Amino acid sequence: MARRINLSRFVPYFFLIIPLLIYLIWVIGPTIYTFYLSLTDWDGLSQPHFIGFQNYEKLFRDPVFYISLKNNIKWLISFITIPVVAGLALAMALSRSIPGERFFKAGFYSPMVLSLVVSGLIWSWMYHPANGLINSVLRSVGLDFLAKGWLSDKNLVIWAIIVVAIWRQVGYVMVLYLAGLAGINPALIDASKIDGCNAWNTFRHVILPLLTPVTVIVVVISIIDSLRAFDLVSVMTRGGPYNSSSVLANFMYIEAFNNYKMGYGAAISVVLFLISLVFILFYLTRVLQDELEY
Repeated sequence: MARRINLSRFVPYFFLIIPLLIYLIWVIGPTIYTFYLSLTDWDGLSQPHFIGFQNYEKLFRDPVFYISLKNNIKWLISFITIPVVAGLALAMALSRSIPGERFFKAGFYSPMVLSLVVSGLIWSWMYHPANGLINSVLRSVGLDFLAKGWLSDKNLVIWAIIVVAIWRQVGYVMVLYLAGLAGINPALIDASKIDGCNAWNTFRHVILPLLTPVTVIVVVISIIDSLRAFDLVSVMTRGGPYNSSSVLANFMYIEAFNNYKMGYGAAISVVLFLISLVFILFYLTRVLQDELEY
């Protein structure tokens, strides 16, 4: 008698086929093709011409690459310090029942609702040297010497853009920490108070260690966001003046789509991908370790 095949156990795999095919076609395929294009001299129109590692040799001699990398590092350091500390402080303050609690939460998170393009346009108007809000306020209070061309000064421009990014990021970090604080057992905090801990010691020895998983997620997400920074730079300065605000993603876009050096742009994207991959693997390793512990 023929043995019956139980097809029901294959049903989950049938549901996975289409998403997996889409992911292979739209994500994995282009990624592999980008690695190949980084080894070619291609203008986006003619046939790619294989040139080996010449794009990478050129890239590591390009001063704009090092300016862009340096700006990404500035962005990274700023993102894993100021938003993390400010977001945690806001979360601690708003985790208690205070008047207007929901209003403040919505207010601090509202910048995340705006797209990066809209945020960049709004702050570009605020940074305007003649009629911008920032310089107008400084002049109105007699601090004319502090009024500057925020987006035209090569020493200030990248920091001016980072301020906008931090303004958006703080609310996002606050929400993540609020979720982490909601998961802490209040009995642990009460026990620390019974043992004689003051507010600072309770935060340092009880709350902060319990928030470690959230902190890891926040830091890794902040690092990845800082490495793929593009929109604000593109909208506000396009990397100027004189490439002083260029970041790797913006540098890649200009070389590929403005200068028609698709192969060179692909090489920049590969380097950016490899840098990001280090932090992504660290994050995945940490998550897997936490899963195994449970």
